Amino acid sequence: MNIISFIIGIVIVVSSIVAIEAKRLLTSIVMLSLTSLLAVVSFVLLKAPDVAITEASVGAGLTTAIFLLTLKRLGKEESK
Repeated sequence: MNIISFIIGIVIVVSSIVAIEAKRLLTSIVMLSLTSLLAVVSFVLLKAPDVAITEASVGAGLTTAIFLLTLKRLGKEESK
């Protein structure tokens, strides 16, 4: 379990850096969602299912949906 947690931690750090440094907003949103999903896995491994469910619904689901809808709306505004 320690090796899995270590690998998940490294992937979280890498995906966070990619989310910050990405040129395209869509790439940043996808990487941010990946970070949240990996945090969910980490919380499950730490035996905190209630925190994992909250992170999955708010962090990975709702936040990603809001960012994608905002990106879609911004795309329409720029094309006018």
